[in-house]
Amino acid sequence: MKRTIATIAAVAAFALPALASASTWNIDPDHSNVGFKVRHLMVSNVKGSFEKHKGTVEINDKDITKSKVAVTIDTASVNTNVAKRDEHLRSADFFDVAKYPTMTFVSKSVAKAGKGKLKVTGDLTLHGVTKQVVLNVEGPAKESKDPWGNMRSGVTASTKINRKDFGLVYNAALETGGVAVGEDVDINLEIEMIKAKQ
Repeated sequence: MKRTIATIAAVAAFALPALASASTWNIDPDHSNVGFKVRHLMVSNVKGSFEKHKGTVEINDKDITKSKVAVTIDTASVNTNVAKRDEHLRSADFFDVAKYPTMTFVSKSVAKAGKGKLKVTGDLTLHGVTKQVVLNVEGPAKESKDPWGNMRSGVTASTKINRKDFGLVYNAALETGGVAVGEDVDINLEIEMIKAKQ
């Protein structure tokens, strides 16, 4: 019995420092942007964003490659600053928000990619389809205390996906050749995070 108690105590002694080395950060949606850009009519780019999103980042302070990310985005919150276009994007032609109200990203691995840079590989689930994507990340930034006593940090991230890979295949042919909407979508994230209080 004494040996069992001693073993448990030893395991706890090693486990506690490991737990203490990880910190949880909540994404601040009021100071973050989930943006995208897609080619329109073969001549210009249309930009948009998703206004509602939430997520957590588990940062391992001793080994950044052991960190984790989980994000949920409300597809109905798409905003391109044109109401008619946004309604079309919410329809079954595109996001089909009635059937697929959210998209998610869950990290699978984190790798260093140079000073202050990371590559975060994870599963993006969109329109009922899950594909692996790689986020090119800069950060996290040095922690800073806001006027209300919260610790904050931030990252920027980018990736590119082909919307057809996720079943978003709607398009319209142009008389001059080409199509109305490009297949490649550039995704750019500006994320501010608040450290959860222990």
